[in-house]
Amino acid sequence: MATEGSRVAVIAAIIGNGAVAIAKFAAAAITGSAAMFSEGVHSTADVGNQVMLLWGINASKKDADADHPFGRGKEVYFWSFMVAVILFVGGAVLSIEHGIEAIRHPHELESVAASIIVLMAAIVIEGFTLMVAVREFNRVRGSRSTWRSIRDTKDTALLVVLLEDSAAMAGLFLALVGVGLAAITGNTVWDGVASVAIGILLAAIAFILAFETKALLVGEAASRRDRAQIRSLVLSHENVTAVGRLLTMHMGPSEILVNIDVDLVDDIDAGTVEETIDEIEASIREVLPSARNIFVELESIHG
Repeated sequence: MATEGSRVAVIAAIIGNGAVAIAKFAAAAITGSAAMFSEGVHSTADVGNQVMLLWGINASKKDADADHPFGRGKEVYFWSFMVAVILFVGGAVLSIEHGIEAIRHPHELESVAASIIVLMAAIVIEGFTLMVAVREFNRVRGSRSTWRSIRDTKDTALLVVLLEDSAAMAGLFLALVGVGLAAITGNTVWDGVASVAIGILLAAIAFILAFETKALLVGEAASRRDRAQIRSLVLSHENVTAVGRLLTMHMGPSEILVNIDVDLVDDIDAGTVEETIDEIEASIREVLPSARNIFVELESIHG
């Protein structure tokens, strides 16, 4: 299931992006700025995306049942993938198309000061929501590098908010540059160029999100370090002589399925076998608390 930190970050982003979207569209209507329109579309898409993420987080917390025996933790991954698709189609494509139209048919910007004021206010609001996302992300990444954490994280809801908010801040600066250059040079083509740049930025973020989420959606194993630790731990048990196949899969941001084949010493009674399996499961959960479902299969590894 998604962490409570990701839920906080999503709610903060919904509130912040909702307020920013209204301001951007108002400024776009006043000035006719293509970059401002693209930013308004961007923020609106962000709000819709984050509402879907919140839905996915809530759905992932539902208990396992007969139809979903391993729970519904992957709901978060599905909705995160949908966010990547919508971000590309509804954000990147529309922004690029609108920017190209503005370059081909430039028009004079009106009330440039209004755009700059709105953009500066939006930067402050987006900065707050980004700060919340970064704080939660830093809390879970520990000492790992940012890029390594992005590649390794299984909390896609938090990843989506972090990347979307980062793209939003970058997009605001691009829009500010575009509007500023258009006002200084008197050439409104710069406004269209900024819109295209925003679209390209959104496409890049969408690609990263889709790539990272797809692996988890189709079934990604636990990290190599976790798998090695499980294997070493089980082998250290006095009644275990060998460990065979070890299968793991992330069923959600904080839920892992573990299936392991073990070979036990000969001539132990059924009671000892049962105790050994219980001890193996307990030791795995001790080092890997996210291992919710553990299946220990007894096999003759050498047979």
